[in-house]
Amino acid sequence: MLLAVLLPFIIAIFIPFLSKWKHKLHTGFFVTAVPVVIFIYFARFIGPGFEPVEREYSWIPSLDMNFLFYLDGLSLLFILLISGIGSLVAFYSIYYLHKSEQLGHFYVYFLLFMGSMLGIVLSDNVYVLYTFWEFTSLSSFLLIGFWNHREGSRYGALKSMLITVFGGLSLLGGLVFMSGITGTASIQEMMSQQELILNHDFFPLILTLILLGAFTKSAQFPFHIWLPDAMEAPTPVSAYLHSATMVKAGIFLVARFLPMLSVSEWFFIIVSAVGIATLCWGSYMAVRQTDLKGILAFSTISQLGMIMAMLGFGTKAAIFAAVFHILNHATFKGSLFMIAGIVDHETGSRDIRKLGGLMTFLPITATLAVIASFSMAGVPFPFLNGFYSKEMFFDAAVTMDLSVTGIAATLQTLFPYLAVLGSIFTFVYSMYFFFGTFRGKANIDELPKKPHEAPVGMLVSPAILVLGVIIIGLFPDLINKPFIEHAASAAYGSENVKDIYYWHGLSPAFIMSITVLVFGTILYLSIPKWASIYNAVPGRLSLNTFYDGLVERTERYSTIITNSYMNGSLGRYVRLILVAIVVVTFGTMALTGGFTLDFGNLSEVTLHEVLIAVVMVIAAIGTIIAKNRIAAILILGVVGYGLAMLFVLYRAPDLALTQLIVETVTVALFLLVFYHLPNLEPHNESSLTKTMNLIISVGFGLLMTMVAISAHSHKMFDSMSSYFVDNSYKLGGGDNIVNVILVDFRGLDTLFEIAVLGIAAMAIFALIRLRGKNKEE
Repeated sequence: MLLAVLLPFIIAIFIPFLSKWKHKLHTGFFVTAVPVVIFIYFARFIGPGFEPVEREYSWIPSLDMNFLFYLDGLSLLFILLISGIGSLVAFYSIYYLHKSEQLGHFYVYFLLFMGSMLGIVLSDNVYVLYTFWEFTSLSSFLLIGFWNHREGSRYGALKSMLITVFGGLSLLGGLVFMSGITGTASIQEMMSQQELILNHDFFPLILTLILLGAFTKSAQFPFHIWLPDAMEAPTPVSAYLHSATMVKAGIFLVARFLPMLSVSEWFFIIVSAVGIATLCWGSYMAVRQTDLKGILAFSTISQLGMIMAMLGFGTKAAIFAAVFHILNHATFKGSLFMIAGIVDHETGSRDIRKLGGLMTFLPITATLAVIASFSMAGVPFPFLNGFYSKEMFFDAAVTMDLSVTGIAATLQTLFPYLAVLGSIFTFVYSMYFFFGTFRGKANIDELPKKPHEAPVGMLVSPAILVLGVIIIGLFPDLINKPFIEHAASAAYGSENVKDIYYWHGLSPAFIMSITVLVFGTILYLSIPKWASIYNAVPGRLSLNTFYDGLVERTERYSTIITNSYMNGSLGRYVRLILVAIVVVTFGTMALTGGFTLDFGNLSEVTLHEVLIAVVMVIAAIGTIIAKNRIAAILILGVVGYGLAMLFVLYRAPDLALTQLIVETVTVALFLLVFYHLPNLEPHNESSLTKTMNLIISVGFGLLMTMVAISAHSHKMFDSMSSYFVDNSYKLGGGDNIVNVILVDFRGLDTLFEIAVLGIAAMAIFALIRLRGKNKEE
């Protein structure tokens, strides 16, 4: 299982080498094999007798950070979507992306994203989950900005990064709180201690932080604004990230914590309200778009809102419908994104105002589009899987009977009407997408390219997804009990047996479906008559304007603040740093009672030590009043050598030797550098500056003195010295404790310190050679 997660990362290492052969064999063929292997491996778990599987691999056990993988029905559903859709998208990209593109970069980002998504849905350790969560933000940033020569791609990538990383940091806060309260980093163990979290004073804050992470990732209102701009990415990226995987990471997060969080009434209020609002707003705004991928972007927002609302309802029927629709949405929306890519690829345009009548030129693509579009619309045909989950959504909204009062009760009453409203516009944008593209008058002269049917290879992936739409629609029980039931049960926290039927009689849900069909048809046919409503709502109001203004003001004020102190004066930088250290440290020690004076455990002070200390003090004062820089450096060296002598007196020869070496090298370097500097006139500082320097110097000196004395006097923890004394020979095999600490107990620190010195030495050597070369030229 660990290998399955790491496989995309491992193969990504070799992609730059494989891409060198792209002119002979497209790099996509190598990449396609990765998700296919993962899909085959995990598909074997499908079956009625499936039981959750746990695997643990040690990583950083001292920090409770291990690769703890938990495979249940919910994670299996997402894994098969990630690998299955990933296989189809990788194959589709072979024919969509030309060999002249930077295929090595694209497929490295693609595999990094795939591995990160697999890590999210399998991780039971919250810190590992968060690590993979941020990897998805990073890799999606790279994928969205793949065509970085376009300003829109750079803007969309940065926008998605800022919003999703903000949510990711919020998520981290919530996970840290839950881990601290329960004393474990395992999600399953947290579930077993859910009463501790639910009854904790910080639960409202935890709920808010977790939901912020989920809402930003799954493009819920008002954080949905990043998704339409992410459509600047290549179509394979849109089909993968924005229909089946990344945007559903937030859905997965809510579903994973659902058994614990859904107990709260505020969870129902927030999640269901945000979900319904996202459904209505996304479907309403989709009809306004003129770009095919823009229509699909807002349609994705609306569909994600519907799934989130069902999870918010929290009933068994709603959760089952949500899980079922996750699968259905991946099939019809993934195919529609690929179809939009085919239209763009074969006509050179995605502007629906220039398209129309393409059924004659792209008959196979049009056939696939009509099935996928009508499934997305929830048209009541038995071979369209979208209708099943849409009707389950209506049934869950109508039959929801929660024992709630106040705001929750009002929302419970409104939800069925809002569900119908959002679904009406869902029907409208589905018809708008299909008929606006493939029916009506053909505008061939306005298209950059003469349209023709796509290559067979480009049609394979959307055809397989559309075939999935039909198979699920005709034989829903084929996947229900061996697959969907396990996912729904994992999300609900108990067995949740439910059969899927096409006909339930004249139920309220079916009547709602017919209502959507009738009013949706009327609205679609009359779009020109009511489209002017968009001038009023949203009109000039735009969350994008708010986002752009916020980013612009942040950059402007940050620049003003930075320029106020970054003026090139090293003296000012040092003053600011020292003042910050003094204020923060003194303040913290004062508030926490850190000032402790205890001189009872000190050794006697001898005359030698007093004399050395006096000499050091005199030398330190001498550096201030010295008029010559060379003399100041030499006097400063006296302080360092005096400290080395104190180490000798206190029987620390290793430290004394180290201090002598460091002090000698430092003084020598200072002398070499200052010798070659031009002679500068003394800088006449104002009285205010001198006074400020004196106050800062004295304050910092007092701080260091108080820290040293308090650290010795106030023993919050047992000293570590006894551990090293007892174990240096036993574990490190050496009598010299300091040496054992440096090369054994702190071996990695020492290694990296040596590495830094080595890098610095090579840099100096390179600069010397560069200087010599310039002189020769």
